[in-house]
Amino acid sequence: MTTADSATTVQRVVVMGGSSGIGEATATTFAAQGAEVIITGRTRDKIDAAVTRIGGKTTGYRMDATSPADIDAFFAQFGPIDHLVIAVSGAAGSGPFAELNLDDLEAGFAQKFWPQVRILKAALPHLNPTASVTLITAASARAAFAGTAGLAAVNGALQSMVPPLAVELAPIRVNAVSPGVIDTPWWDRVPEERRRDLFDGLAATTPVGRVGNPAELGRAVHALATNGFITGVVLDVTGGANLPTGR
Repeated sequence: MTTADSATTVQRVVVMGGSSGIGEATATTFAAQGAEVIITGRTRDKIDAAVTRIGGKTTGYRMDATSPADIDAFFAQFGPIDHLVIAVSGAAGSGPFAELNLDDLEAGFAQKFWPQVRILKAALPHLNPTASVTLITAASARAAFAGTAGLAAVNGALQSMVPPLAVELAPIRVNAVSPGVIDTPWWDRVPEERRRDLFDGLAATTPVGRVGNPAELGRAVHALATNGFITGVVLDVTGGANLPTGR
């Protein structure tokens, strides 16, 4: 779709995992530009609250992204789709490798890797020929922090698929946004005082001097998804945390 076309045609955007955090921020950015946005999530109350916050032409659909039946039921109802953002995530699989329960690592793949892959595969017949797909991964895929080997495996597996998928599925564009530390509900499992200490410590080692916020990720996803000349890219949005500092 050309820039001229997009100025007169309302685009349909699906944000899987759009009821909080980066997914909600992404939906908010698209909705502010006049898109028809459909968000998904597991909890009806959270979805309804997010739809109210996002505003615009936004609707919500309750589904379990780990359920192939739910995924198929969703795409049987919605299409064609101009932009698909897959922000489905999970927290399982982190911790020191020597102590890592491999069942937890398997759960990490079950919560994030397999849902994102299943969603993309199920979506293919329902995507417009020039649609975009944006996966939300994580900077752990290319970092070297102790305790993140499991997370690196899950996110690295997704990121490694982006370039070949961009070639195979063309002209559909496939990209990923790889966030650094972002202040989202993903961190709610960490006690608040410890979380703030952790954020402060990470901010001190990051060139921009702080952790990120979801709105910044939402704008990055929107920019990547709507630029018709970008495909096969993993965009790091980390505040420079992944850069060598020479220290």
